[in-house]
Amino acid sequence: MIATIYKHEFRTRLRSVLIWSLSVTALVLFFFSIFPTYAEQAELMKQVLAKFPPQLLEAFGMNRMDLSSVEGFYGFLFTFVQLCLAIQAGNYGFGLVSIEENERTADFLLTKPVSRLQVFTSKLLAALSSLVVTDLVIWAASFLGILAWSGGREYDTSLLIQLMLSIVLFQLFFLSVGLLISLLVKRVRSVTPYSLGLGFGAYVLAAFSGIFGDVKLEYITPFKQLDPSYFVQHGAYDTPLLLINIAISVIALAVSTWLYLRRDIPAVS
Repeated sequence: MIATIYKHEFRTRLRSVLIWSLSVTALVLFFFSIFPTYAEQAELMKQVLAKFPPQLLEAFGMNRMDLSSVEGFYGFLFTFVQLCLAIQAGNYGFGLVSIEENERTADFLLTKPVSRLQVFTSKLLAALSSLVVTDLVIWAASFLGILAWSGGREYDTSLLIQLMLSIVLFQLFFLSVGLLISLLVKRVRSVTPYSLGLGFGAYVLAAFSGIFGDVKLEYITPFKQLDPSYFVQHGAYDTPLLLINIAISVIALAVSTWLYLRRDIPAVS
């Protein structure tokens, strides 16, 4: 029964996974297609960027990376990849249990010979598997873009791999927080406004943290906890912020599990 729930949940997301994978792949390949031109005119671009307000450059991390290098350019691109994946993970988190409640099928599922914990675990694993499939496609697209348009420039492969692997922790944050919020609110009629609000809200907080350096907004947003510009610059993430990111995800998942096991599931009248 557990395997059946997992397969059903995974299959229902296949179309969504395909759309998100192809969309982010197109984004990655488009950015890399303009990298050769950008790298060849690096000095000119630096002069152009120097005319921008320092606060704007800080908000996007553009003043901390060499955008003419493969690592620096991918770090800049990675922020936009993160934004897309934040919305996807938020969608899956908000819809994990709320969709069935809105469709009035949750009570039917819970009448089956399976515990609530097993149902919750199966659905969660299916959502995580869907995100990992998207990650695999993006990783392949990233290396394809690098091989196709790096122009023979040297780059640190291990650094890029570590940067790509951080996507998993990044998505887990939005999946778990989205799930927790969906269990705290009375009813989620549509997951899209919630996921967009969570994703863009976290992104804006990170941007403001970059502009106002004395405001410690990075403590609550994964765009700062897993900041690609910081990683490219230092070769590692800020350990305290990374631990905060993991702690928030774990706590959100634990509280979500507790809430779901005690949740009053509406039945079809």
